[in-house]
Amino acid sequence: MEEKVLEVLAQEYPQIDFSASQALVDDGILDSLTITGMIAALSMEFGIVIPYEEIIEENFNSVKALAQMVERLRG
Repeated sequence: MEEKVLEVLAQEYPQIDFSASQALVDDGILDSLTITGMIAALSMEFGIVIPYEEIIEENFNSVKALAQMVERLRG
């Protein structure tokens, strides 16, 4: 799942090296506009709805965390 999430994000945001950091939000690599776009891209790709309560730093700090969130939401 991590590879697929990384592939989707790399297509949408080629200027960001998602695998270089485990603290994408904490290090200021992602801003709110980028996170909003990521939510849209992941929702469309995986057919999920990311509820407001899932939009927390811990879920967006790394590709691994994003993949875990996607898997959890896919059921």
